Amino acid sequence: MVSATAVIWIHALVALLFCGVVATYPRTQALSVPRWLMLTAVAASAAWALSTAGISSHDVATRAAGAARDLAWLAVLAVVARAADGGAARARLGVYAATAGCILLAAATAIAAELAPDAHTTALLESTALTLRMLGTVSALVLVQRASIEEGASGRQVVVAALALMWTTDLTIDLLAWIIEARPAVLTVARGAVMVAVAPLIAFAAHRGDEGTIRASRTITLRAIVAVCVGLYVVVSGIVMGYLGPLAGENARTVQTAFVFGSAASTLTLASTPWLRGWAKVVVAKHLFRHRYDYRTEWLRFTDTLGVPGGAAEALEVRVIKAMADMTASPAGVLLTVRDGALAARAAWRCDEAPDRAGSEALVDHLQTSRRIVDLDALRAEDSGDAEAGLIPAWLREWEAAWALIPLIHVDRLVGAIALARPPLARALDWEDFDLLGVAGRQVASYLAEDGAHGALAEAQRFEEFNRRFAFILHDMKNLVSQMALVARNAERHADNPAFRADMIATLQDTAQRMTTLLARLSQRPAGSAGSERGAVSLDELARRLATGRRAQHPVTVTATGDGATWALADRAALETVLGHLIQNAVEASPADVAVTLTVAQRGGEGIIAVTDRGAGMAPAFVRDGLFRPFVSSKPTGFGLGAFEARQLVQAMQGRLEVESREGVGTTFRVVLPRAEEMEEAA
Repeated sequence: MVSATAVIWIHALVALLFCGVVATYPRTQALSVPRWLMLTAVAASAAWALSTAGISSHDVATRAAGAARDLAWLAVLAVVARAADGGAARARLGVYAATAGCILLAAATAIAAELAPDAHTTALLESTALTLRMLGTVSALVLVQRASIEEGASGRQVVVAALALMWTTDLTIDLLAWIIEARPAVLTVARGAVMVAVAPLIAFAAHRGDEGTIRASRTITLRAIVAVCVGLYVVVSGIVMGYLGPLAGENARTVQTAFVFGSAASTLTLASTPWLRGWAKVVVAKHLFRHRYDYRTEWLRFTDTLGVPGGAAEALEVRVIKAMADMTASPAGVLLTVRDGALAARAAWRCDEAPDRAGSEALVDHLQTSRRIVDLDALRAEDSGDAEAGLIPAWLREWEAAWALIPLIHVDRLVGAIALARPPLARALDWEDFDLLGVAGRQVASYLAEDGAHGALAEAQRFEEFNRRFAFILHDMKNLVSQMALVARNAERHADNPAFRADMIATLQDTAQRMTTLLARLSQRPAGSAGSERGAVSLDELARRLATGRRAQHPVTVTATGDGATWALADRAALETVLGHLIQNAVEASPADVAVTLTVAQRGGEGIIAVTDRGAGMAPAFVRDGLFRPFVSSKPTGFGLGAFEARQLVQAMQGRLEVESREGVGTTFRVVLPRAEEMEEAA
């Protein structure tokens, strides 16, 4: 009862859908098929479905309606084929006539079976009608295949696809009915379910017309084939279970369960094998598409693999192998790069790495000159004295899975090569493989060349940073040498003065400490990262200590204009370096008997320490354009790095360096830093 209800509902739905196609069919003719002919075929399909739902699929009227439906669609197919090949379908007129004859004879025989006088004659006529119907369906499918001449389908090709689906289903159901010598309701329901899909295709084709093209992607095609196979599996399983029930007797439930479980497990195991998936893709590409590869999909996947690492530790070298291997479904690969004129292993994916020296200079020259992808299977098969075969290294010949060696050419230079393993479904390389892998190889070569350029640039930047720090340290060493020279000259005049000797010892200790600090800076952070160790620094205490350390070199005085101690947020070591540059420049610019002044002050939320000299001063143009430029100095023996480094260090501490200078009067440098007011309040 449930099956009969399903037959009624599914075929009523089919009739409703085809009536909807009639109602919404465009008034203007978009297809190359006459509008009246399409409407006739659609109406015949609706009448057949309505008859099946309202009467029975075995009734004479239903069989006559089915024959009318098939004849109408056969006429549509004839018009479509003639439009597709420019009229050559006339030569196949006899085939169309024979197909129509089989359909008519099948219907007539079925009607005669209903009128037969005895059961034996009825069975004979039913069998003959079924055979004629299958013969007509096979012939119609052959004509459908001949009409499918385009890969990119227009609206009429969608009609052809819909007819192929309809008649393939009819043939399958009739064949199953002939095998089991019965037509259970489940087969009638299956036919109705397929017709539910056919109706929207016809409607879509009618509205699409012949203007645009419709292309089914490989993914959709494969999924459709999988869906059809699943449907066939379900149908066949149902039929087999129907036979197993009576045969198994009391153990029917157990036997049927074991059959379902075993067949499902076997099918899933078979479907999960890489070989079967590869075989299915090859068959679909070979028989349903003009090209083996879906170039758009392959290129999108290729660029995604190159640009997006699959894991945190997946380096570019591994990604380029994987990107190339995915195109051909290769399970493994090795990347070789040019090193010292020969090929050397750089990375491997899913295989053991190649030896360090993986290819000779002669192989590099050959690949760079020929740019030819080496078919390793072909070289093994030939087993000849070919010059190219002699260049292939022993490890690659002995790697039985090795399939292709792809040169990576950047501009006119060989960057490296990728050796790919043979796909699960072994096949020979052809022109499509050579073209696609050649283009992809050039793209990979550009990625590797760019990566190498980035690496060289990073190394050059590291050397540049080292040289920069060394230049600053050399400048500081010059200041220390100048300081020691002044101490030595003053020692000649004041060596007998105990106070001077005490200042000289303090100066020497300070100089030794500063030299140790300078040497340590060679292996520390770059200049300009001083702000990372900021803390509260007492500007008053720092000014007094620096003044004390300079007394043996030159008079230095300290003054404070604020109320109480002034604390600033700064990196103490960096601030001492800055003030050391400024004090040394002030000492060198000042007369021997004129003191350099260190002034500590407060201004709003800022702490200031200023270094003032009474030297010759600087011109405004030099202050504006040359003072803070590296390697530009107003002194004959200067490096031009002191003011430049000082400003960088102050800016890294979120401060600023101000300068005032007047020719003939002197110069004042002010280091302005944020105040540490909480330390001042605690003091």
